[in-house]
Amino acid sequence: MSAAAVPSIDQLRELALPAPVTSYWPQTWAWLVLALILLAMLLAWGVWRYLRWRRDRYRREALARLDQLVLALDDPQRRLAALRELPQLLKRVALSMPAGEVAASLDGAAWQAFLQRHGTAPLPADFAQRLAFLAYAPAARIEALEAHDVNVLLNASRQWIEAHRVAV
Repeated sequence: MSAAAVPSIDQLRELALPAPVTSYWPQTWAWLVLALILLAMLLAWGVWRYLRWRRDRYRREALARLDQLVLALDDPQRRLAALRELPQLLKRVALSMPAGEVAASLDGAAWQAFLQRHGTAPLPADFAQRLAFLAYAPAARIEALEAHDVNVLLNASRQWIEAHRVAV
């Protein structure tokens, strides 16, 4: 064999790629319809989430105010005002609910039943009485409340605000 017959690496060429056997574009109109349906469902879900987020604005604001009240409890100057505002906050949340006008005139057992009916977890049996106590008791008796009793009220209030059911 001669040296001229031996192939050189310089003579190698890259093979051309074959044409694609099938197109990457969907072949039937059904895929386009499916894509449009999925897009419409995604859009509807986004609108639903946005409307729900807007509807729950009162809940977010109430939780922010409750956090401010909890911080105010540490200050002896603002403790009484913060405790007196807790029943008002719950009443405002109830009034902010769709069809919440019913809650405006409720007190005592009817207020307790309303809170229990719209809550997801059981409330203390005397929750409405404790709220009335905070609203109307003399300042000296409210300031004498133990930290445990205040924490029970705050936790029950937070739980109700976060998870109450809204009938739409």
